[in-house]
Amino acid sequence: MTRRSYRGDPGTALAGQVLRAVLILLALGLAMSPAQANGQANRVVSLGGSVTEIVFALGEEHRLVGRDTTSSFPAAAEDLPDVGYIRALSPEGVLSIQPDLILSEEGAGPPDAVDLLKSAQIPFVEMPQARTAEQIAEKINAVGAALGVPQKASALAERVLAEVQATTDSIAASDQPRPRVLFLLSTEGGRLMASGAETSADAIIALAGGDNAIDTFDGYKAVTAEAIATAAPDVILMMDRAGDHASTDAELFAMPALRTTPAAQAGAVVRMNGLLLLGFGPRTAEAVRTLHDALYPAG
Repeated sequence: MTRRSYRGDPGTALAGQVLRAVLILLALGLAMSPAQANGQANRVVSLGGSVTEIVFALGEEHRLVGRDTTSSFPAAAEDLPDVGYIRALSPEGVLSIQPDLILSEEGAGPPDAVDLLKSAQIPFVEMPQARTAEQIAEKINAVGAALGVPQKASALAERVLAEVQATTDSIAASDQPRPRVLFLLSTEGGRLMASGAETSADAIIALAGGDNAIDTFDGYKAVTAEAIATAAPDVILMMDRAGDHASTDAELFAMPALRTTPAAQAGAVVRMNGLLLLGFGPRTAEAVRTLHDALYPAG
């Protein structure tokens, strides 16, 4: 969904957004709860799988009243009301469960929906993006600060930081050749969407002892057969999911763009849970070790 365009004075557009938020609140019969008035957020909506994981890891899950679709771990999170996909939110859906705090990963959207949520006088706290051990600790501490449990967060951050560093130090000590890994976000319709540099996939591949096979662009982009031939990946990495974005191994390696790659010749494809692989939350050490073991099966 694209940002809605307005004609005329930008101030008029902003006023219209605020008015819509007020009308939504009135229509839903929302008012500031006693807990919110006392500065204690007891009705928390979590947007983003890693943020939800952190809330549970802090032992503060009893304060959650809603979560987004990507929040699938732990299993208990799926018992909470689902307010939709983090990048396709409906303000009405989020506000209908009367939160007094919204915790979000970066990238929530669409922008108009986030603007409306921020204008509803409910604290909307965005967590920093994480792709390193230190940044994971920062994200954990940011969630803890927003929830008012900084000491719990500090302890969790220290533990997770130590686990990730111990795992990556062990991997870095290996002298095995580093495999070239191609992360495919989607193969829908035979169109291959791959990860370049400056992505969560790029970061987790490096932590696990691999090299991203494509470093000629940043972000996720469609790639040509020529680009994949040049990349010559030893391993294909994908999220373990169903639907239009997925392919069986046979379908994957039958694609002309992949058929002649070293990965296809070796039948080397690794599939992992997307939240574990790319979430960069409390389970990151597990993700790094799992991916490393899959990249080095004889190690």
